[in-house]
Amino acid sequence: MIPDRIIEQGTLSAHDGRVSVEVRLPWYRALPASCISGAKLAVDGVEAPVDSLRWQMNGEEFTFADMKTNTEQWWFPTDSAVLSGEIGADAGEHEVRVDLELYIPYIIIADDQVLHIEEHDTKTMTVRQVEEARA
Repeated sequence: MIPDRIIEQGTLSAHDGRVSVEVRLPWYRALPASCISGAKLAVDGVEAPVDSLRWQMNGEEFTFADMKTNTEQWWFPTDSAVLSGEIGADAGEHEVRVDLELYIPYIIIADDQVLHIEEHDTKTMTVRQVEEARA
């Protein structure tokens, strides 16, 4: 719905072989963690291994398996989440791509199905090393 605002510009960070980027909800209403069914993170066309992906929101970090049944944590449109994965990134500019898969639980499209959306965003930004980000 709002795919060009998924990636927060200027939030690409790198530390110890992992990169992270802040992402925003491309929907107008909050969703529980269980509705965030998947994501992909790529830097310069190199995709992070799926098993290395981590999702951080509300001060807690999760795997996508952890979130599958989690209805306690909610992602709000005004809050950024952090998507991270194992990809190396040197200093300089990089193309970052994030793909999100979400379920919209209150839009029923069949007797046993709710709306499933896939949104994508790509931005070019300069990587910040974690030490720089803290300064």
